[in-house]
Amino acid sequence: MTKFTNFARCSANCLKHKKGRVAEWLGKALQKLLQRFESAPDLKAKEKTFAFFDMIRYSKWISLAALILLVVACFMPWAYYGDLGMSFTGFFTEKNSYGKPAKLLLVFGGLTTLFSFTKLIWLKRSALLLGGLCAAYAVKNFLLFGSCYRGYCPEKQIGLYLMLISALVIFLASLFPEGRVDRNEKRST
Repeated sequence: MTKFTNFARCSANCLKHKKGRVAEWLGKALQKLLQRFESAPDLKAKEKTFAFFDMIRYSKWISLAALILLVVACFMPWAYYGDLGMSFTGFFTEKNSYGKPAKLLLVFGGLTTLFSFTKLIWLKRSALLLGGLCAAYAVKNFLLFGSCYRGYCPEKQIGLYLMLISALVIFLASLFPEGRVDRNEKRST
């Protein structure tokens, strides 16, 4: 806003010294425009932010809350297999057939959240990569634990949904990091 008003003020003063009706008319129009902008109420005081911009402002805290939810979801049952009579979690599967996917999920999610709390730009970019890997691995586990096999479909439990949602929120929080990058910081990295 100030750049435009400074431009209008400079243009109006420069056009006063030129001769001709068009220059005079243009100078008066710019003077009126300048008066309107100077008399306008301060828009920044009344400006409201959207929820999306609040998410950017608090992205590291949202990522931390999603990581806590991911830890809780890894210990909750992910799927109930009626033919075995067991519930599988992120750390337990029958005869370790699906492995322990919660370990890798927690490593990816933890590093992503840790990197979002730093101010180094290369760590924030690494958090974007790790957050993407966490989200992709969560989708893979969601499909693996919820898919049918040999004509039997397991029941998906709440932990599986919470795991997927929290991993996607961690990825979104890493996609929109908090803070600005200074020009000096860009040059030094």
